[in-house]
Amino acid sequence: MGDATAIETRKLNLWYGTFQALLDVDLQIKRGIITSMIGPSGCGKSTLLRTINRINDRLGYVRTTGTVDVLGYDILDASVELVQLRKQVGMVFQRPNPLPLSVRDNVAFGYRLHEGDGGKIPHAEIDEVVEKALRDVLLWDEVKDHLHGSATDLSLEAQQKLCIARLLPVKPAVLLMDEPCSTLDPAGTQAVEELIWGLRGNYTIVLVTHNMAQARRASDECVFMLLGKVIEHRETADLFLTPTHRETADYIEGRYG
Repeated sequence: MGDATAIETRKLNLWYGTFQALLDVDLQIKRGIITSMIGPSGCGKSTLLRTINRINDRLGYVRTTGTVDVLGYDILDASVELVQLRKQVGMVFQRPNPLPLSVRDNVAFGYRLHEGDGGKIPHAEIDEVVEKALRDVLLWDEVKDHLHGSATDLSLEAQQKLCIARLLPVKPAVLLMDEPCSTLDPAGTQAVEELIWGLRGNYTIVLVTHNMAQARRASDECVFMLLGKVIEHRETADLFLTPTHRETADYIEGRYG
């Protein structure tokens, strides 16, 4: 695994019970860029994302073979601590899932969990961390006077930005985003896309999307998946303009999926 690679899977297979959802997935995702993942529903995009964060672990009927290296570590190894993995690899879901707490406490939650070491973190330090994260996600001006209000009262767009902000204080290297704009209106989608684009370089971002226009706009490289397999992985512009596989061309041109 080279220094330029953040995530590498080799011969990754995954079964839900008897159904095989991932088939021999070999993939290298570069550091510091945005890689989008496209393909029809049920093709394995979200399953792959969840495998990189080991969220599937809680399902007793999931079986995995192969390797998944994240930042040089095989995360499927039994010695890997999930708390440490999730500090390095943050996840944003389709529906915003703010905690039923204040805006401030949402952003501070992970920081207290990972940095507190059982001791109390000074109030001023929390304030600083919260402000920086909210500025990073372009939300500070909107919420600075409502930090103690409930996070669930925010608009969906603001909630999704808040969920991204919640990840940043623990300084993850990788951000996994599973259709983060699917519940947003066009203006909210544009705002979150701009935010994601602004985070590139500082983070390795993997973006699952059903929206091919979004994949074109908001990613450097693109992975096309079909029936649990990676069919094509190239620079986004090249994949859309000159796909090398017939299945990719068929999907892009709307012939199925």
